[in-house]
Amino acid sequence: MSTFSIGQLSKLTNCKIPTIRYYEDIALLSPAFRSEGNQRRYKSEHLVRLKFIRHSRDLGFNLKEIKQLIHLQTCANHSPHEAHGIAQHHLAQVQEKITKLQSLARELSVVINSCQQGDAIRCQVLDAL
Repeated sequence: MSTFSIGQLSKLTNCKIPTIRYYEDIALLSPAFRSEGNQRRYKSEHLVRLKFIRHSRDLGFNLKEIKQLIHLQTCANHSPHEAHGIAQHHLAQVQEKITKLQSLARELSVVINSCQQGDAIRCQVLDAL
């Protein structure tokens, strides 16, 4: 069985060392065992879990949602459909953000276009804001 130092785990997952420690502190990642020299040593299970966390973060899930998803992975008393519900809720939040950002982009375009048509001495962006 191979084990990893925190530095190796960091490189394999592209996750910063303080973040790995933080994930241990908040119980997203089980604590590493310690070597005789008191160095953290991680197992392949840690690598798999950390990759799951990183991918979930890349998809925009917050830490609370990730904790729920991990719980659903490890607890047989839950329906797999609960994870589906979490993902659906997250998708709705992402779509809402996209709508807001599209509206913001349209508004900024109007402001920028008004500047191009305005007085060369005075910036219309500042007036519009």
